Amino acid sequence: MTTGTTVPIAPVTSPHSARVVWADVAKGGCLILVVLWHVVVKHYLRIDWRVGLPVPGAWGLLGEQLLPLRMPLFFTISGIFAANAVHRPWRLVRRSRVSRLFYLYATWLLIHTAVLALAPGFPTDRATDLEGLLAQLTVTPSNLWYLYALALYFVLAKVLRRVHPAVLIAAAGVLSAIAAAGLLDTPGNRGGVYQNLVFFLAGLHLRPYVQRWAGTASRRRLVWTLALYAVALGAVAAGAGRWLGVGLLVSLAAVAFGVTAAAQVADRPRIGGALAALGRRTLPVYVIHMPVLALLHRLLAGPVADLAGPGRALLVVGYPVLLTAAVLALSLALHRGLLAARASWLFDLPAPHRR
Repeated sequence: MTTGTTVPIAPVTSPHSARVVWADVAKGGCLILVVLWHVVVKHYLRIDWRVGLPVPGAWGLLGEQLLPLRMPLFFTISGIFAANAVHRPWRLVRRSRVSRLFYLYATWLLIHTAVLALAPGFPTDRATDLEGLLAQLTVTPSNLWYLYALALYFVLAKVLRRVHPAVLIAAAGVLSAIAAAGLLDTPGNRGGVYQNLVFFLAGLHLRPYVQRWAGTASRRRLVWTLALYAVALGAVAAGAGRWLGVGLLVSLAAVAFGVTAAAQVADRPRIGGALAALGRRTLPVYVIHMPVLALLHRLLAGPVADLAGPGRALLVVGYPVLLTAAVLALSLALHRGLLAARASWLFDLPAPHRR
């Protein structure tokens, strides 16, 4: 990893640490997009809206266009935040970085498995027997795969830290391209693990360059990176999506746009501050939102589908936004409630095992 002086990133830094606002803004934005995607594909599109307008299809199409952005940008930021830790001794990071992530993954996998059993009609990956649970714990990660991947990526980066970064990033890029082209068997969420290692390593080893890109962001760059992203999406729509390397290039264009957009939004205190605050709370929302959505799906899918024509027609347009906001709010509220109930062990290693 480059060890030179860090480039200034944004005019305002987080009061919580040396973290910069744009990176937390990016995480907050990605989290909203993740929840919105799950709301759309796992709930909204499962409702028979019976409207004459192609609104549900438009929401699905929008979500698909954002697929190359959400997790690649998320992992790029995660790599940036892990850049210092990867050079610390194992005894200092084994618990704080690796054990903690695997512990959280295993703990919340059990919780998800139990809660999702209460919503059998909710369309998502779940373990229905011991064999399936063991597979999700080991080789075929569940909907919580971000935690699984982040722990795995950190171990790989730590073990291979003496390998030249260019070699690591190139090898991870090849793996990502092959997986995106559908040339590997990717059951469950394994495809996401294969495809996003390159972005974590890029954030880790190219941190000064990403910071400089964010620090020099402008409206002009925002426009042309958005145009580049749109052209790349157009190529995919034209049938190039399965060509080797195209998926990776689309995600690279998306990350370039995402970093630029986050830096621009960070300059706006109201919206930037709100997104940054959410970005510093991604863990509880990430682990809680799926069970919340599953229970809401069981509660709301029937009544919403049975609404009278005018009410249903009005709701179909903004429903994903409303439900996404509700899921985010409920997840944050549950997090506060669990902490108040002294269940902090659900979000961190139990105190005796912390560093």
